[in-house]
Amino acid sequence: MTTQSRPLRPPPVRQSTIVRSDVDHTFEVFVRTIGLWWPVRPFSAGQDKVRDVTLEQRAGGRVYETWEDGTVVQWGELVDWRPPHGFTMTWDITPVATEVELTFTALGPALTRVAVEHRGWEALGDAELSKDCALPGGYTGGAYNEGWTTILARFTTAAEAADQPGRNGT
Repeated sequence: MTTQSRPLRPPPVRQSTIVRSDVDHTFEVFVRTIGLWWPVRPFSAGQDKVRDVTLEQRAGGRVYETWEDGTVVQWGELVDWRPPHGFTMTWDITPVATEVELTFTALGPALTRVAVEHRGWEALGDAELSKDCALPGGYTGGAYNEGWTTILARFTTAAEAADQPGRNGT
């Protein structure tokens, strides 16, 4: 009896954070103010040239960065829109499009779990998986895990600050 070997599928990148804020506020800060808190250096195509990041809040909406000179670089498209519980988008920044799903789960009246699952890595070849992205090492080297951890930490700080009394929140 021969056993046919199947290549292992690269698992999704999964990260999460807990935000001390209600689910509605947490979701709104993520989608409405992404251009204020997203760490465009190093997590964008334009780096220091980025003027804004926009998430069009609807299925079929685009997620994109706009540079100071008006250049627009699309990050992806919303394929599923479920406010305030989450959304799924294509991630067009990888050599072959992958998919990112964000979920927002109320854990209490002022506590929300935000989880990201970045999947679809099986569409990329070995060279593409190990190619540097915003951070060295690409998928294979753990750069996407590190990247999403950094992005979620930055978001958590922004969402909690915006929810404090006396602050201008959403």
